[in-house]
Amino acid sequence: MNWRIGSVPFLNARPLIFGIEEQVTLAEPARLADLLYRGQFDAALVPVAEVLAHDRYDLLDGVAIASDGRVDSVILAHRDPVEKLTRVAVTPVSRTSVWLLRVLLKGRYGITPEFYPLPTGATLVEHPAMLMIGDEAIWYRMQSPSNLWDLGAAWKEWTGLPFVYAAWALQRAVPAGLRSVLRNAQANGLAHLEEIVQDAAEATASYRREYLTRCVSYHLGELEKQGLRQFQLLLKEYGLIESVHDLRYVS
Repeated sequence: MNWRIGSVPFLNARPLIFGIEEQVTLAEPARLADLLYRGQFDAALVPVAEVLAHDRYDLLDGVAIASDGRVDSVILAHRDPVEKLTRVAVTPVSRTSVWLLRVLLKGRYGITPEFYPLPTGATLVEHPAMLMIGDEAIWYRMQSPSNLWDLGAAWKEWTGLPFVYAAWALQRAVPAGLRSVLRNAQANGLAHLEEIVQDAAEATASYRREYLTRCVSYHLGELEKQGLRQFQLLLKEYGLIESVHDLRYVS
């Protein structure tokens, strides 16, 4: 069967679409979420903001893009001390990362800086702080390793829980066969991580290996679900979502 599958176009997603790449449409996170919401995908590997904002999807149990601490690919580069920020340039492509940054700044430091769109090709000389995600963040970290606030590490230090960045969201009418396709892709990807490392172009091979094996986790277990629930409750507390709904996990 020809499934309509979407994914983010980042290095960290490749282990979850291994062997099914020709069936997958790639799109930046915000656009991917919009396309899924409009019903143009049967399933999409979307940032979790989409499933927390809208009670209309099933989540594939056991599979996610998460971190239990340092993640490297969601970072805030800053000139001013984080606790004194009044303005932050944020990537326009991921609502989840922007929400995570808002929650961390409000929860840890009690501040609500002005957020504005991060221009293409921006540098830290021009902005007090810049939120970057995905492969752009990886490249920036390799070139400028200082004055970086890793949001995965910050979340872990604050809550003691892992953070889930993206998960497979499925339309509720989708047959169970698609879940098997996605689980098989995950199993194949994790079994072929070294092949993914060698085929990718981001940073260096040694860094890609460390990133995919130590920074990113592809497991969605009880602790990850607790972290997801905690994030959901904080989003509601800080007025970023209107209501809290139970997440529906399917195996």
